[in-house]
Amino acid sequence: MPITLAFIVETLGGELVGDPLLELQGLAPLETAQAVHISFLSNPRYQGQLHTTQAGCVIVSSAMQALAPVGVALIVTGNPYLYYARLTQLWRLHQKRGAAVGVHASAVVDPQARVDPSAFVGPLCVVERGARIGPGSVLKSRVTVGEDCVIGARCILHSGVVIGADGFGFAQDGDRWEKIEQLGAVRIGDDVEIGANTCIDRGALQDTVIEDGVKLDNLIQIGHNVHVGRNTAMAGCAGVAGSATIGPNCTVGGGAVVLGHLTIAAGVHISAATVVTKSISKPGQYTGVFPLDDNASWERNAATLKQLHTLRDRIKILEKENKA
Repeated sequence: MPITLAFIVETLGGELVGDPLLELQGLAPLETAQAVHISFLSNPRYQGQLHTTQAGCVIVSSAMQALAPVGVALIVTGNPYLYYARLTQLWRLHQKRGAAVGVHASAVVDPQARVDPSAFVGPLCVVERGARIGPGSVLKSRVTVGEDCVIGARCILHSGVVIGADGFGFAQDGDRWEKIEQLGAVRIGDDVEIGANTCIDRGALQDTVIEDGVKLDNLIQIGHNVHVGRNTAMAGCAGVAGSATIGPNCTVGGGAVVLGHLTIAAGVHISAATVVTKSISKPGQYTGVFPLDDNASWERNAATLKQLHTLRDRIKILEKENKA
């Protein structure tokens, strides 16, 4: 179903430069878009593609407006990427024939669980005893929600998500391990989205908590008793060990690891593949990735790093001798 530019601008705002009656049939990247598509430019790195695009309309900032070829309609806005995000939502809503609600016939929902009538529990899902699914939430196929875990309103849990598996808790007894029963649950706030095959463990005594607006990518591991603040986002394959606290409005890059029992302040941004080994008390960007190099150079640099402690001691001795 096509959408006119007039409908888009009336709904989302922005300044239209072009024919308001132009009908568009889809969204596409600048390099592959055709006359029936709308695209966007947010990163100046791709401004060269704006010169040659065949798109019928492009969402741009005022700074990029002059770079567009003649004949291409424009929607000018202060934040093209945010506008694009809202356009995808509008497009999905426009194309939907009606959102699914209820419980799929192949899902298993314990009689003592509560699923809001406006929620959807997809194929092969399991919702265990005492769990609660809030209004407007969507559980895609094969999602498992463990005993007594709570999912807030308007959440999206993608395929394979596991909420409330046991946390990794064992006490050593000689040469064997004694299991620590995980007696807490998981509490997830409103408007949370959790990517495919991500796992959030239940707490040992208190609950693991994911606050409102958190966005988790695929294949993320959240350990027991972790607390993630509102509107924090984590990219794929990140891991957070047990009892760590991550503040609101943080980002964690792909493959990054936060060790257990640490506290991360609000507004902290952790680069991809970084291992966080100590608490962070101030907002900002933090990186702990050894630079990529050819293997021989990397080994030499790694060997040098091992000598830094000795070199530091030698420098301290020299400084004392100079002061004497």
